[in-house]
Amino acid sequence: MVDRGRPRSFDREKALRSAMILFWRYGYEGASLGDLTEAMGINRPSLYAAFGSKEALFREAIGLYDSTVGAPIEAALASEPTARASIEAVLRYNAQSCTGADTPRGCMIVMASLLGTAENEEIRAFLSETRRSGEEHMRLRIERGIAEGDVPAGADAAKMAQFYTTVSQGLSVQAVDGASCAALNAVVDGAMAAWDALAAPAAG
Repeated sequence: MVDRGRPRSFDREKALRSAMILFWRYGYEGASLGDLTEAMGINRPSLYAAFGSKEALFREAIGLYDSTVGAPIEAALASEPTARASIEAVLRYNAQSCTGADTPRGCMIVMASLLGTAENEEIRAFLSETRRSGEEHMRLRIERGIAEGDVPAGADAAKMAQFYTTVSQGLSVQAVDGASCAALNAVVDGAMAAWDALAAPAAG
């Protein structure tokens, strides 16, 4: 039975992707319910019936972003032969994806809710945890490199992961400000030139 107010042609996955793009472009607070229902081609009761709430819809949209746009990042961390190659592949991909012509600029997870009102603290905490998870994946990949011998023993994997996560997030901000893919790749060049110094074990 079709929920009251929901079009018979309702395509949940298509509607979710539309919501993802809107949240990506305007952030959680910037995307109003009216904007969302218009973009998704449904009315407000249908949105609630299909997704529960704006917050639940946003969380699903982040999940979709992570499983689609974020999939190459997971692949790079898993399949590149060295930790350095993995981290560089992540940054190069981010430079490309953050400046794509067919999607909003920047990284949705970085840009969606850096600031906001107190009542949306749970959303900000959710995004913060999602960003920390990305940093943790980098740390684990660098630790794997230490174990496999392509990163010096004694390297501070946590420090390196924090540095490259900061670079990655900075690429997103630069992209939103209009930086080209070539300009972002020049930043990546500089970040990767710092790899050996960052990987060197601390003196003493």
